[in-house]
Amino acid sequence: MKPDTSTQLADYAAHDEQSRGRRHQESHPAYRSEFQRDRDRIVHSTAFRRLVYKTQVFVNQEGDLYRTRLTHSLEVAQIARTIARALNINETLTEAICLAHDLGHTPFGHAGQDALNECMRDHGGFEHNLQSLRIVDELEERYAEFNGLNLSFETREGILKHCSLKNARLLGDVGERFIKREQPSLEAQVANLADEIAYNNHDLDDGLRAGLISIDDAKESPVFSAQYKNVMQQYPVLTGRRLVSEIIRRMIDQVVTDMVDTSRLAIRQAAPKNIDAVRQLDKPLIQLSPAMQSQHIALKQFLRERVYRHFRVLRMTNKAQQVVRGLFTEFMHSPELMPPEHQQVAIRLQQALGDAGRARAVADYIAGMTDRYAVLEHERIFDPAKRS
Repeated sequence: MKPDTSTQLADYAAHDEQSRGRRHQESHPAYRSEFQRDRDRIVHSTAFRRLVYKTQVFVNQEGDLYRTRLTHSLEVAQIARTIARALNINETLTEAICLAHDLGHTPFGHAGQDALNECMRDHGGFEHNLQSLRIVDELEERYAEFNGLNLSFETREGILKHCSLKNARLLGDVGERFIKREQPSLEAQVANLADEIAYNNHDLDDGLRAGLISIDDAKESPVFSAQYKNVMQQYPVLTGRRLVSEIIRRMIDQVVTDMVDTSRLAIRQAAPKNIDAVRQLDKPLIQLSPAMQSQHIALKQFLRERVYRHFRVLRMTNKAQQVVRGLFTEFMHSPELMPPEHQQVAIRLQQALGDAGRARAVADYIAGMTDRYAVLEHERIFDPAKRS
């Protein structure tokens, strides 16, 4: 019997039985909802498993305790599920979007994406949101009857957080909202903001753990400084990891509480009757209060200046971009250097789309690499002493 969650959700939530469906029609799952099926397919995908060895800020080999794309995705899902449940919207759909939102990230985080986008400049560019959608729509190879994971429209809509009008016109149903300037579902909005909350607070945590910044440095951020004072008043002798963890968890609790309260008020005022009414609004309903948004922006600016621009991070960024550029250049010039299955894709796409097709096949191969595999491939190609 198919689970019935409709009576537990608000009218404006995404309801399983009202889904816009999948690209390829399938029978309904017997003991799961449609969005549970989406979540489960994502968790079992190859791209999801690879996230454990993909950089968040620090390259995986630099330490075992720094966050990876996988741990980040799990943390985003945890935050978003709390918010979704508080707002009485679809928690399972929200979780599925969160778990899939970074599937298309390259090795080496944003450094890898920037380098691959530069390499693809004359061939349509590269953007990880679009790549995440490409993975679940085309690249995963798990099912006999279709490419990709054949996810529901609502999950695919949430994966695509932003998109140019040019690309939107090529994407069919999930691209329409960018053309019509509509909003995504509340579940997608929650996933989007939860992502920002997670990486802001956890990148700060990793920056402190790595010694890139000190607690005194972090106190330059108003939101950190306020919680530092609160913790020290309650636990005046607390130091080290316990002190940092207590501050970070309170920072997350504060912003999540603000987000729930502010969003609940915005929903009450807008009073959308259903998910379609949510989509037709002129701005998102999931939001932070002006005061919290200001602190949120200030924290992002602090991280940009003091963590992401730290010389140790920039050294890693420089090395990562050299690896990605080197691999792309060699594989474009000599696609026969890629494994046979990727050579075949490059030939097929070259025949269909010319050089842009071959470039896309190369980008797909590189984007799917883990940090470790990309380094090894670079050594195999360029180091005469390394075995192929």
